[in-house]
Order: sequence, then structure tokens, then C-alpha cells
Amino acid sequence: MEKKLSTREKILLTATRLFYLKGYHAIGLNQIIKESGTPKGSLYHHFPNGKEQLAIEAIQASSNHVGEAINRFMSESDSPLEGIQAHIQMIASVFENEESFNSETFSVVPFGLLATESALENENMRKACEEAFLYWESIYMRKLMSSGYEQEQAERIATAVNAMIEGGVTLALTQKSSEPLLRVGAMIPLLLQR
Repeated sequence: MEKKLSTREKILLTATRLFYLKGYHAIGLNQIIKESGTPKGSLYHHFPNGKEQLAIEAIQASSNHVGEAINRFMSESDSPLEGIQAHIQMIASVFENEESFNSETFSVVPFGLLATESALENENMRKACEEAFLYWESIYMRKLMSSGYEQEQAERIATAVNAMIEGGVTLALTQKSSEPLLRVGAMIPLLLQR
């Protein structure tokens, strides 16, 4: 049985999907209200600071969702290599066909579009994105350090992995193909060489 979403959850899920697919500036509150099927008053009741609050909460919710996935892959894998490659494979699967990215699976994909669009214009959104990226890197770092990598090396690798995944997602979006992410996954062994 599927869980019935609250009005707040409907609004946030709709806004997150729209921000991911079309960007922050391309989406207006009226479109979020229409597509969520909720009354206008509900949006302002649950998100009194409007669109910026919605975007920040979307980033935070996605950060947690992606972080949970990374944690799961790291804890289920014997090595950082296996965990990172499994995580990349999961993201790549979203790009296997066009319909999958238009469903709720978008939330497993990092949010480079929002980060790029907001970094120079909105300090609150920039900070939310920065915190998310640092959170994901910390998960990779812990796994790397528990596998014998020195802290400085683990930090560098974690940043590189994050950057490679973000770049791979951008290329996968523009090429409408999982191939760029699969290539990123294939390069991870070289990155992890000691």
C-alpha cells in the first residue's frame, strides 16, 4: 500500500522534481501549485518564505536521500571501489531510458543544475549545495580512511569522486545516455590506486 503524501510533501516533491528538471529560474510558484494539485494558500502556509525556502528544502531533502544511498553502498561493499562503482551504476541506471528520469528517480541524481544556477546569485542556496557536497564527500572519506587511506588522500579522492559524478550526470543529461557515468565508473580504479 502506497503512503499518502501530506500537502507539504506533495508541494516539496513537486518543487524538487521541477527544480531538478528545469532549474530554479524556469519554475514559478504557480506551476508548482498546479502540478502538485494543492491550493495556493497551502504553499505559503507550509513555505512562508516562498520559492527560496522550497529550493533549500529540496536541496536538503535530496542531500539526505543521496547521502542515504551512498551510505548504503559504502556499508554493503567490502571496498571503497565497489561502493563507489555501485553508487555510480545506480545513478547511471536512471539514464537508461528517458522515462525513468522523469519519474521520482530524479531524487537519486546530484543537483548540479541547481548548484550552478544559484551559486553566484543566492548565498543561502549556495550554502545548502555546499553542505550537501561536503556531506557526500564525508561519507566517501570515512570509507576510504577505514580502508587505509590517509586523511589528506581520502579528502582529495572524495572531492574528485564527487566532481566526476557531477560531471558525469551533466554529460548523461546532455547526451541522454548512461554512457558518461559508466565511463566515470570505469575510471575509479585509477583514482584509487595507491
